Amino acid sequence: MTAATMKQEDDKKFLLEIFITFFKIGSFMFGGGYAMLPIMEREIIEKKKWIERELIVDTYALSQSMPGVIAINSSTFIGYKIAGRKGALAATAGILTPSFLIITII
Repeated sequence: MTAATMKQEDDKKFLLEIFITFFKIGSFMFGGGYAMLPIMEREIIEKKKWIERELIVDTYALSQSMPGVIAINSSTFIGYKIAGRKGALAATAGILTPSFLIITII
């Protein structure tokens, strides 16, 4: 296996980890976007240590000032900060998929 192939596999694993983490967070959307914020903090800052606590406060402030749901805006921004555009897509897809599946089933 070449170094480039190994890096691509590591990138895919990391993007899958981002997707799964935000999928778990998105599964608790019953209380709305604000109900997910403490769960997001616990997963992203305490367990995964992907970003610092100071950045999450700035992320929430920025996400509230933009149109849309705060949880989706925050997850997109966090995904972008930790893995670029692909990370933003993985985080956004992860947070939206549980709601999409529930509505589709209903």
